[in-house]
Amino acid sequence: MKHFLTTALLLTLAVSCQSPTPEQSAAPGIETAPVPVKEKTDGEKILGDAVVAHGDDRYETANYSFIFRKKNYTFKNDGTSYRYSVSSEKDGVSIVDVLDNGKLTRTLDGVATELSAKGIAKYTEDLNSVIYFATLPHKLLDPAVQTALLDSTSISGKPYSTLRVQFAKEGGGTDHDDNFRYWINWKTNQIDYLAYDYKTSGGGVRFRSAYNPRVVSGILFQDYVNYKAPVGTSLDSLPALFEQGKLEELSRIETEEVQSLK
Repeated sequence: MKHFLTTALLLTLAVSCQSPTPEQSAAPGIETAPVPVKEKTDGEKILGDAVVAHGDDRYETANYSFIFRKKNYTFKNDGTSYRYSVSSEKDGVSIVDVLDNGKLTRTLDGVATELSAKGIAKYTEDLNSVIYFATLPHKLLDPAVQTALLDSTSISGKPYSTLRVQFAKEGGGTDHDDNFRYWINWKTNQIDYLAYDYKTSGGGVRFRSAYNPRVVSGILFQDYVNYKAPVGTSLDSLPALFEQGKLEELSRIETEEVQSLK
């Protein structure tokens, strides 16, 4: 507060703003009803099991570094606070982007530089996207995430739960209208396959198959073979197309040299 308050006034405000106890709020002789507990949906339960399988509450204080496409990334979580960074070199110049609780800053050879609004949006999205996929399914716990459990399916002879994930417009980011599918292994509760569609830059459909799983200080990291399908292809048809060999491999999503910084 910018205005000066006396000690007496502060004490008065503190007392007056206290929430009434159950005894104070209830009328004499009347029992207060318990606050209802929101039941989890089936989708939320499946997602919760997947989070446990991939690292559980270790994500809340995770502090890691890794290499992705020759760039060095770090992420540090502290409850609801976070700090992500990416560093690289171009034409002999060191470039470092830091995303601190949603605010992006860039330095060139250690000197802060100004970015346009468009540049801030682009580099923020680029950094967020890499950390998002590297730390799945932790980010699916964000309030803007909307989950639904679809029909189970079989991929390569193994049974999977199918989780549909969408994002609310409020808090869902610039690409809140993207659609996702996650196929979660019945036995391990791990995400072995995922898919999504997007509308930017003409749109696209992607399917990813996980490989090279390894646990680093309690958190599971995976790499992915990244496939593409024609725009408009139904996400739910992708597992069958994958098994039939009808998806085109586009790239490999590999997080290398993963290290815990704790």
